[in-house]
Amino acid sequence: MTRKLRQRLKEAEEAFAKKGLRVLALAYRRLEPEAPLPTSEVGLVFLGLVAFEDPPREGVAEAVRSARQAGIKIVIATGDHPDTTIAIGRQIGLVREEEMPQVVTGERLHDLSDSQLRTALDAPCPIFARLAADQKLRIVRALRAKGHVTAVTGHGVNDAPALKEADIGIAMGRTGSDVARAAADMVLVDDNFVSIVDGIEEGRAVFDNVRKFLTYVLTSNVAEFVPYLAFVLFGIPLPLTIIQILAVDLGTDLLPALALGAEKPHPDIMARPPRPRTERLLDHRLLLRAYGFLGLFEAAAGMTAYSFVLWQGGWAFGEPLAAHAALYLQATTACLVAIVLLQIVNVFLCRDERISLFAQTSLGNPLIFVGIAFEIGMILAVVYTQPGNALFGTAPLGWQAWLFVGPFAAAMLVSEEARKWIARSRSPRKPSEKG
Repeated sequence: MTRKLRQRLKEAEEAFAKKGLRVLALAYRRLEPEAPLPTSEVGLVFLGLVAFEDPPREGVAEAVRSARQAGIKIVIATGDHPDTTIAIGRQIGLVREEEMPQVVTGERLHDLSDSQLRTALDAPCPIFARLAADQKLRIVRALRAKGHVTAVTGHGVNDAPALKEADIGIAMGRTGSDVARAAADMVLVDDNFVSIVDGIEEGRAVFDNVRKFLTYVLTSNVAEFVPYLAFVLFGIPLPLTIIQILAVDLGTDLLPALALGAEKPHPDIMARPPRPRTERLLDHRLLLRAYGFLGLFEAAAGMTAYSFVLWQGGWAFGEPLAAHAALYLQATTACLVAIVLLQIVNVFLCRDERISLFAQTSLGNPLIFVGIAFEIGMILAVVYTQPGNALFGTAPLGWQAWLFVGPFAAAMLVSEEARKWIARSRSPRKPSEKG
């Protein structure tokens, strides 16, 4: 092969690579029938170049844009030609058309120190090409050393070390090798990057929904605990019985809580930065909101409604009151009704920690209304049916007791709206919170 022909072939290879094509050079060598197989690739006759296209799947560009908006940094680390890598990066929106990014090849990476590698990873879109397996592993370790949570995708044998080292190794299910799938934490059955971004969105939604669920169910715990505390400290008749607590926890609260767990992802969920690694599902903010704020309103409503019915019935502090007395049954029923009514308000308040109730899409989750309808139906059955009275130790209430709880529900709503407004004022507003 002459020098001129070699140069032409090199130029052809680069031209193919700049179009995003993968290039293979084909050659052959004749062997005698009985000759042993050669141990080195020498004496080959060049046949030509083959360029083939492996275009990005539909939706990848939008998924990349969504991932970057969500604060996810994408690093390209591949064994492909640098020009091919840049061309694919442009096709999926990682590299702008007018931009000529610096590509770190495996040869150059070999000469970089660890501090220089960390500096290279600070680029908006770091691109590494012509990498060996150990170099991909080194990049993952450098990212983890910088405090990043890393997810690595790969399909080949040389991707296995990086897949194993990453916080989350994602192997391709269709085209991935057995070694890559064994090293990974997750196997992507459709080999589609879009599915990864969809999984991130779904994961964020699940995290949010579990927090909503916990806030809702923990709030009523305060209203259930305070009556027992008052019973012990002040010697008053027990304002809420055990069976009535079970009616709330395993009855009226059940479907609304499950509905909160099935909320759709918020439209701006992929516009938020990633959560800190140290953030917990059940943290002090959630506990303070449930126990120290919302729960206090429910406890005050329950105890005040209980006292209101006793006062209307002429009971005086210190007087004995039989457990089956009509006045006592009505008083405990008022306490139960107050808790349930404020939990109906609470289910709307728990749909978002920051966004106003009046800015939420009420029809986005019809299960909420199914749960509330079940909650209302159950409390009416408990209060106004003979089986409900017998099972839960309740008695029918007059309309005055229901109306008495209204101001507490309104106070709870207004106070939570004020808290959300303060929370939005202290930090930059999300797009959906403006206007």
